[in-house]
Amino acid sequence: MIKIIFKTLSIIFLFLILLVFYLSYFGIKTDKFNNKITKKILEIDKRINLNLDNVNFLINPYNFTVNAETINPKINFEDIQLEIKSIKANISLKALLNSKFLIDEIQITTKEIKINDIISLVRSFKNSTELFLLNEFIKSGFLTTDIKLNFDNTGRIKDDYQINGFIKKGELKFLNQFNFKNLNFDFNINKNQYSLTKIKTDFNDIKISSKLIQLYERKNHFLVKGNIATKEKDFETEQLKILFSNFLKNVDIKKIRFSSVNDFSFNITKKLRINDFNIESEVFLKQLNIKKDLLILKSYFPVFNETIKFKNHKIKIRYNKDKLDIKGQGEASIDEKYDFLNYKILKNNDQYFFDTKINLKNIKLLINFLGFEKEEGVESSILIKGILKKNNEIKFDLISFKEKNNKISVGNLNLNKYFKIISLNNLDVNYLNNKKIRNEFILKKVKSNYIITGKNFDATKLINKIVDGEDKNSSIFDNFNSSINIKINKTYIDEINFINDLSGILIFKNNKATDVKLNSFFPNKKRINLLISTNKKKEETIRFTTEYPKPLIKRYDFIKGFEGAYLNYYSVKKNGISDSLLVIDNFKIKEVSVLAKLLSLASLQGIADLLTGEGIRFSNFEMKFSKQKNLTTIEEIYAIGPAISIMLNGYIDSKKLISLRGTLVPATTINKSIATIPLIGKILVGKENGEGVFGVSFKIKGFPKDLNTSVNPIKTLTPRFITRTLEKIKKN
Repeated sequence: MIKIIFKTLSIIFLFLILLVFYLSYFGIKTDKFNNKITKKILEIDKRINLNLDNVNFLINPYNFTVNAETINPKINFEDIQLEIKSIKANISLKALLNSKFLIDEIQITTKEIKINDIISLVRSFKNSTELFLLNEFIKSGFLTTDIKLNFDNTGRIKDDYQINGFIKKGELKFLNQFNFKNLNFDFNINKNQYSLTKIKTDFNDIKISSKLIQLYERKNHFLVKGNIATKEKDFETEQLKILFSNFLKNVDIKKIRFSSVNDFSFNITKKLRINDFNIESEVFLKQLNIKKDLLILKSYFPVFNETIKFKNHKIKIRYNKDKLDIKGQGEASIDEKYDFLNYKILKNNDQYFFDTKINLKNIKLLINFLGFEKEEGVESSILIKGILKKNNEIKFDLISFKEKNNKISVGNLNLNKYFKIISLNNLDVNYLNNKKIRNEFILKKVKSNYIITGKNFDATKLINKIVDGEDKNSSIFDNFNSSINIKINKTYIDEINFINDLSGILIFKNNKATDVKLNSFFPNKKRINLLISTNKKKEETIRFTTEYPKPLIKRYDFIKGFEGAYLNYYSVKKNGISDSLLVIDNFKIKEVSVLAKLLSLASLQGIADLLTGEGIRFSNFEMKFSKQKNLTTIEEIYAIGPAISIMLNGYIDSKKLISLRGTLVPATTINKSIATIPLIGKILVGKENGEGVFGVSFKIKGFPKDLNTSVNPIKTLTPRFITRTLEKIKKN
């Protein structure tokens, strides 16, 4: 009996083992539980309609659960039909035996379905802001996915859900600015985290790829981080302006070709606002052409054709909030010849800090205000460090130029937005200028004033400006109000002539030298002095004297062979009008083009021969004139000498029109003697204007290079001429 019972129990036990093995390995297909499964799904979301064929049940004896699987079920969600490959569910065996049918886990594997359809399905299980955003951004595309959902005892989805799959032919639009087409990638979604891998897409018509992009859900925002790479190609300006609108303002990009590798991160708020944007990029710039009319470049580089070209640049870019850090190196050109440069640019709080080194060889450089010229093909280097401020003012901490034996160094230079100098701390120069004159001097700022000391200084350009009467608008300074103490060993006034031991002080107010005291000596020990003073009535007085005016007169091409003399110049200027007196005593000239023509027309060949021979001597020359802007009005020019005397007046309208008239008297000594004889002098000279027989009148009128000269060879002397002659005779 015991044996029968034992055998029976053994058979039953073996049967149960075989049954469990069979149910665990092969399972049972049945539709008995279809209604319960459908009912459970409806408890999750009543909008889901699940049509099942036979369901295969496999027992898991280890945890007393049943794995249910159905193939090719049909899921209808409202008007959406999802192409499902399989659905697997893990059901508690105990709950199943008690007819409670409690689902622990569901796994859904889809066929290729529309992205928006699967998002709607997932949202039906667990809705979230990120899923809502995905549904808003994604316009089209297809995906295949595996969804794994775990349920608690109440039937709610646990937070350990997993969604994996891949997307192809996706299209996404974000903030009406960022468009993704032909989007393909793999994805993995867990709680509060989205991982995208093997990404390839056309972003705003730019082909990009990415190894990884991750999204993390935070309390009030989403953190997005990842990497993006672009292949080398020609880009359109409009494609880049969406991303770099702040950096491409007022820039006309004609051509750009580059590739890049970028690591980035940013936050997206619940209201779809982007902040805390960070990016680290390596850009390989093959070519970039920018068209920009920069007058500052034209003044230094005469070959500049309004296009700046860059090629073969390696650039590292870091952007963090309001900080932009750019480091790069490559070739640059302003014509068709390239030079190499290194640069660092840091943007912080709307200020740009820059540090640049340029190896300049193939481009010609001009620094006009220093009279310096670097020829093409000569190697040189330029260092530039400074700050571009919010108000477009520029502070240069250092500008250094080196070329063979030439050096120019500028420290703490501040420019306004019009590139006028606001302040300058020091200037150290040692260079050979375009006149082959070496400039070697140092300018230093001491408190609010300046000191200039040095061995050599070419003052030619400065003198030309003074002589040509250029106003303060041509100044390189913004509003200069300081004094300059000068002590220079040798100062050139032209390419040949120089003065020694120049010393003195210049006081500037509003760019204008209001008070000046300068003293120096020519190599022949002759003195030269300049005094400028301004009184309380804002009257400017200029006194200039020299015992050796020849080098100064020499600058006027129409006067040649000037010798001797003592020059005294006095001028008073107020409200833009100057009244001046120029006196030159005891000098000789060999050639004056206008005077030679006058003598020829007056048939005074003997005096004309004297002019081109040994020269005509004058004992005295006086010129009274006034000047307002471009108009010079000559009240009187009077010159007297043993062979000839001249008196004239008129006006000169700065390179536009000249109008002069006057009297030329040959054999001045004879006229002077006759004029002094009582009674006879009155008869010969006459009492009324127009009487007498010893003068020649003339007129000069026309444009500077096209003057018309006429004379009247028989003309009586005017009382004014005789009066001025008698005055000179009495003085002598």
